[in-house]
Amino acid sequence: MPDQGARSLIDAIATDFTEFPSEFTPGDGPLSWTGYGAAKERAASTSGETESVVCGEARIGGVEAVLIVFDFRFLGGSVGTKTGDRIEHAFTRARETRTPLVSLIATGGSRMHEGMLSLRQLQRVARQSTLLREAGIPQLSVLRDPTTGGLWASLGAGADVVIGVAGAQVGFAGSRVRPAADPAYTAEGQFASGHVDEVCALEDLGVVLAEWLVLLTSGSPEPAPVPSALGSTALSPDGWSAVQRARQADRPHAMSYLDAYFDLRRDVSGDRAGGVDAGMVCGIGLQGRHAIAYAAQTGNATTPAGFRLASRLIRLAERLGISVLTLVDTPGAANDAAAERAGVGPAIAELFGTVAACRVPITTLVIGEGGSGGALALAAPDRTWITPDAYFSVIAPELCAAILKRGSDEVSATAEQLRLRPQDLVDLGVIRGIAT
Repeated sequence: MPDQGARSLIDAIATDFTEFPSEFTPGDGPLSWTGYGAAKERAASTSGETESVVCGEARIGGVEAVLIVFDFRFLGGSVGTKTGDRIEHAFTRARETRTPLVSLIATGGSRMHEGMLSLRQLQRVARQSTLLREAGIPQLSVLRDPTTGGLWASLGAGADVVIGVAGAQVGFAGSRVRPAADPAYTAEGQFASGHVDEVCALEDLGVVLAEWLVLLTSGSPEPAPVPSALGSTALSPDGWSAVQRARQADRPHAMSYLDAYFDLRRDVSGDRAGGVDAGMVCGIGLQGRHAIAYAAQTGNATTPAGFRLASRLIRLAERLGISVLTLVDTPGAANDAAAERAGVGPAIAELFGTVAACRVPITTLVIGEGGSGGALALAAPDRTWITPDAYFSVIAPELCAAILKRGSDEVSATAEQLRLRPQDLVDLGVIRGIAT
């Protein structure tokens, strides 16, 4: 499906579209830029539009949404003062009706013919995005080809969920003002760097948006139910056997739990600071009619990007009134030099604070290794359960033995002393109970 303009895209992904009132503004603009008026006339004739954005209300799937749709044929989708007026009106309408806002962007950035008056529209967009966030209303952005300049750095990157269209040029610098082509300036490159949540084909965009809108608008204040244990229900007879069970490759891991728990789910990705951690899976899923946000460790050492992603997900869930499920499974936080340079300490501190301050209920299930602070940071202080084939410990028994200058032959006894089995943790009051 080629991206031929605003109207064709609206027809492809939405129904019952009602456009907000709009009109064409003739003349050479606020800077009296010679030829600007004629350029707008040609753009209007070519595109059939009166500005670079078409705004209105529609249904995507079964959910009402406010749409901001760019038409690149109108002066390269550039943003001037009248464009800013339309975008601000769309945001205002979304707040008034408490309706999700979807931006479908295709732009070269600010409109040169209006100088600094054009650039200042980015501040208007940022203000409106902030007001929508404070109101607890979801905002999605779609990065079409191209999405460059200040609109990527405001309307695009500032959304709750950012979707890139496969093959789209995406970058702060457009192709005419940056070095030669590089994969970094693509939707796929931005996804790999942690700045985009997912990349989809243009023909799949309607389905993807419909699912996201359902997920973002179906939150419940009720705590997420504790998942059922998927492995053996037998308890380990001693501490070391509990550790060994948790480390078995064939025990159920996070993806099995998420697939069993949700009827529908979509992931978010990246820490928005250049990092991605495949060992932390975050997103929002649907269980029955209720959406639940999830942050799940997959058994690897968690990197700073993983901790920051979990913090971002929990803050989003809190804003939208969506309860949270966390699955703990990590030997601990990554402790190599790269993790230290990337700020593993501050990232863990941020997650501890985010969990502590969260105003929606968080339910935690330890499903494998619960290693030290890297695991505890993802755990709810008062709503944590554990599966029979998991453990939770201040540190791995081997590392504990090393710190205490014990020999390798004392690791098993050290594991027993740590009282890290599920039944030990219940007795200690560290967790609420053992999932069955």
